[in-house]
Amino acid sequence: MTASKPWLVNYPPSVPPEIDCTRYDSVPALMEESFRKYAQRNAAMCMERPITFGEVDQLSTALGAWLQGKGLQRGARVAIMMPNVLQYVVAIPAVLRAGFVVVNVNPLYTPRELEHQLKDSGAEAIIILENFANTLQEVITKTNVKHVVVAAMGDMLGQVKGALVNFVVRHAKKMVPEFKLPLDGGRTVTRFNAALSEGRRLTLKRPQLGPQDIAFLQYTGGTTGVSKGATLSHRNIVANILQSEAWFKPMLDKLGERPLTVVCALPLYHIFALTVCYMMGARLGMMNLLIPNPRDIPGFVKTLQKHRVNMFPAVNTLFNALANDAEFAKLDFSELVVSNGGGMAVQQATAEKWLKVTGCPVVEGYGLSETSPVATSNRLDLAEFTGTIGMPIPSTEVSIRDDEGREMPLGEPGEICIRGPQVMVGYWMRPDETAKVMTSDGYFRSGDVGVMDERGYVKIVDRKKDMILVSGFNVYPNEIEQVVNLHPGVLECAAVGVADAKSGEAVKLFVVKKDPTLAEEDLMEYCRQNFTAYKRPKYVEFRDDLPKTNVGKILRRELRQAA
Repeated sequence: MTASKPWLVNYPPSVPPEIDCTRYDSVPALMEESFRKYAQRNAAMCMERPITFGEVDQLSTALGAWLQGKGLQRGARVAIMMPNVLQYVVAIPAVLRAGFVVVNVNPLYTPRELEHQLKDSGAEAIIILENFANTLQEVITKTNVKHVVVAAMGDMLGQVKGALVNFVVRHAKKMVPEFKLPLDGGRTVTRFNAALSEGRRLTLKRPQLGPQDIAFLQYTGGTTGVSKGATLSHRNIVANILQSEAWFKPMLDKLGERPLTVVCALPLYHIFALTVCYMMGARLGMMNLLIPNPRDIPGFVKTLQKHRVNMFPAVNTLFNALANDAEFAKLDFSELVVSNGGGMAVQQATAEKWLKVTGCPVVEGYGLSETSPVATSNRLDLAEFTGTIGMPIPSTEVSIRDDEGREMPLGEPGEICIRGPQVMVGYWMRPDETAKVMTSDGYFRSGDVGVMDERGYVKIVDRKKDMILVSGFNVYPNEIEQVVNLHPGVLECAAVGVADAKSGEAVKLFVVKKDPTLAEEDLMEYCRQNFTAYKRPKYVEFRDDLPKTNVGKILRRELRQAA
């Protein structure tokens, strides 16, 4: 067994090689156990307003019953478009317990991006923070959305202040005190608190959910850049929660049985925070300390001053920003036992600085939306920075393969392929795209090139695809190019990733003008209107022509080398 799985002999002593993902038929079954077991504990806190597991249980039951009362059929897609606020913590189990599918949406999406995701998923309802209503207003009539639940700033929070206000002032285009959405075609608009009140008078009809039922559509660029939903079943999510628990729990158990706190600064619409912070946190009875705007470092640090945190998931850029903040260095880190990095490569300099400041090493892992997300991780019990993404977690296999699908010897580079119960069902309504990334023996082709050493540790050495990784978020050149090419002043363009000290990589755009008067400022404004912030090109370079192959394909690799 260990001959083909060399990582198993290097597992921490108390971590099992396999987990039993059949213990729970669905995500609600797993979460409801925590709701009962930890009813009196705080499940989350936002701006010092806590909510207990018991309250999440009651409120999500009411909201789920209300959604069912709208006539949605089992398997209907419900979008959630909010930053990290308490309503999010209620909305996720509400949608799942009602037998529907969660479609997580970045609240900073432009109308174009939102329209695509709502239309592609076929979402019939959306739960949205009112401050982002202007985006929805522009596209709702082009979608199937019939029911809108409006979460107000003060819902469940008491007096509004601090970080969330800063978040909205910075990012929302305008405040929307009252929704003015078109109400034709049977469309309804209901306030979040009103939906809860109405739902309390209804009875939640509990559907018989099974492992193969769909839980989430997690949108990603996949391998081609066309945003599509990674279809994650209840089995996928339950498995990754239990796999992560098996890997993390031995370290967290060192703190005893008292309630623990996980910092949730990564957005809940991102699969990393969704599974590792919220889902696994609930599994272990941890409190999610919700940070709506982690870019506000002073405000973030003021929040941390009030809590002793035990687990800190983040991406390299956030670790770096905090580790270099003088006020952050003054905090009490005596109970911080896990700092886990993912989403993008953790730089050694950042890891060393974080260890010096906090005394807790950054443990790097790896995963994708398509793997729910965790696939590999370094050991949590070794205070070392390995520069690798670690080894496969329990019930996970990693195979390094060449272009023909043949397994490469240890130490030889090839595509990182992943098999396990956390690997997605496929891409939503796109069997052709699914076929491109799944092997005949059930492995997901990640598109990343890596090598595995004799211990089973994997190191990423290159990317097979042209995807750009900006602060842990995937940006696909095809999407950027397709939209920029629609600008009347552009003849052709190409987008590539370039090194960036702050975000790991940034988008650089090479453009051939159709209109000689086209200026960089014009393109930047166009991109602001069409892309959420992390997708926007940071650099623009005008050229007379772009390098191409004999058949006319633009050579992005040559442009990257020139950049």
